[in-house]
Amino acid sequence: MNYSEAIREITEVIPDFENELTPTTPQNSYSVIRSFTERIKSMVRQNDRNILFKSLQKMDKIYIHGDTALKNAIEGVFIYSLDNFTAFCSGEYRKVIFSHISRELQQTYSRQIYTHGI
Repeated sequence: MNYSEAIREITEVIPDFENELTPTTPQNSYSVIRSFTERIKSMVRQNDRNILFKSLQKMDKIYIHGDTALKNAIEGVFIYSLDNFTAFCSGEYRKVIFSHISRELQQTYSRQIYTHGI
């Protein structure tokens, strides 16, 4: 899967997602994942659990089936941002969010967090 296929996947969950990718926005894996991550961050803050959980599952699907550029973008943007947008959540809500992330992405998160700076 490439970034344009990822856009189609994301619009299945967030129908107006393509509207966020303006002609002035670079069309690449990083811009798509950055926009999707911003939407997920907004869902976390608004406690919009139904779409949030579907979006997290979609992020997993994109990661598993995505090309190298999408995987790198997810690791560099989404995984890196997880702590930032779950920092002010209750411990319980944070656990619920992480329970909807695949084991593979959780391992990537752990690897990134615990090996940082080594």
